[in-house]
Amino acid sequence: MTARTLPGLRSDGSWDLPDRLNMAQQALAHPQEALAILDLTGAVPEWVTYGALLDMVDGLVRFLQTRVSPGDRVGVLLGQSPWCAAAHLACWKAGVISVPLFKLFRRDALAARVDDAGLRFVFADEEGAALLDDLSDAVQVDQAGLSGGVVPFAETGPQTPAILIYTSGTTGTPKGALHGHQLLTGHLPGVSLSHDHLGQPGDMLWTPADWAWIGGLFDVAMPGLALGVPVVAARLAKFTPEACAEIIERGGVRNVFFPPTALRMLKAAGQGLAGLRSVASGGEPLGAEMLAWGRRHLGVKINEFYGQTECNMVASSCSADFEPRSGCIGKPVPGHEVAVIGPDGAFAAGEGDVVVKRGSASMLLEYWNRPEETAAKFRGSWMLTGDRGIWDGDFLRFVGREDDVITSGGYRIGPAEIEDCLMTHPAVATVGVVGKPDSLRTEIVKAYVVLKAEASATEVELQNYVKERLASYSYPREIAFLKALPMTVTGKVIRKELKARAALEGETDR
Repeated sequence: MTARTLPGLRSDGSWDLPDRLNMAQQALAHPQEALAILDLTGAVPEWVTYGALLDMVDGLVRFLQTRVSPGDRVGVLLGQSPWCAAAHLACWKAGVISVPLFKLFRRDALAARVDDAGLRFVFADEEGAALLDDLSDAVQVDQAGLSGGVVPFAETGPQTPAILIYTSGTTGTPKGALHGHQLLTGHLPGVSLSHDHLGQPGDMLWTPADWAWIGGLFDVAMPGLALGVPVVAARLAKFTPEACAEIIERGGVRNVFFPPTALRMLKAAGQGLAGLRSVASGGEPLGAEMLAWGRRHLGVKINEFYGQTECNMVASSCSADFEPRSGCIGKPVPGHEVAVIGPDGAFAAGEGDVVVKRGSASMLLEYWNRPEETAAKFRGSWMLTGDRGIWDGDFLRFVGREDDVITSGGYRIGPAEIEDCLMTHPAVATVGVVGKPDSLRTEIVKAYVVLKAEASATEVELQNYVKERLASYSYPREIAFLKALPMTVTGKVIRKELKARAALEGETDR
């Protein structure tokens, strides 16, 4: 792909990153009367203009200036809504680091992030405040605004820290990926391409993905605002094909980012969708059958894209420019240099490690307070994605994960956090957690548990134990009780053997 006239890039294909850059200013730089967000979270649809959104932001900035200093961290525990967008924008305008939190998190998962980030307080609504309990001060976002004059944007640059997004890994607690104000610019070319050049007349953007994740916040909400494309806020309590179709019809949605599981659910229900101009999907490859179904029932060629929390939107398909290739996740997006290398660091002729060269605007600055893990993420001038891939001409073909992160229902789930949680149950002696192949969710979380002598616990009891402490999407949907787990000589669980065992087991109803 060539740089063409993609947003976020200069005419020579380099990143458009001026010395002074603030993501809030990028997102709000539109006529005040222009439409920014269509709020479908209530019974009656409500339009929020850029002027109204700016007023919300400035009220929160004035409040922030009474409580925090630039560089402090503030949590945002809100679902899809204009206030969620305003809370993040206010943090960035004030030079504060926002930390998105997910409402499906439970106490232990929230506590880990609150403590690690050192949050001063959390912007929330009534539901979010109840979830936080005594973990952190909760500030009701719709009651926090303070009146006053015009608030200037903080003097920030491309690499001034702006947002801390936690990502699941295979060892230890979730890591915080710290990004600078260049992050929004880094997403613009890939988001534009994945929607066949987003910003055409009549475009209206939505995703069922929560704005607590990089996929919801930076693949949809913030790029839509920055590009002047109205964004629909309509977080579903539970995704169903019928509710999805209703939102698309009510909101006049033309452009959707669907996680692969949502597409599979639509296909399984026989749910077609009318009026769409573009559908983007990322997380794992869809396959030829799903792409063909999209053409027949959605009326579009689904554009797959690739990235991760640490460096997102680095490869994409764009059916307006070239025919998507089944089994591939697109071509490198201009601005990002993507390669496949071997163990020696040289470019690989066949399968190898997928890497991204330093300099991508969507690349993390560092892992929060983890210098050793930050260093391990890089090999020379290349950032290691942890994925394996191979080139198919100039298309990138995804082979699989190098590590044990579980991809389930569009979520990336670290097994270590679930193992640590189960190990605190009084009946559990040891546990190993892996992903088991699943036709709907890609994988499900499966736990292999060894109970202590004379102790007892049921599958439902342990499932509920995890649900109450971590997140409702990450509990083990299957638990097997074993007498012993495969272990290394140093006492580590051999997940590879458990994954092989899970792969051989038949799929069951869940």
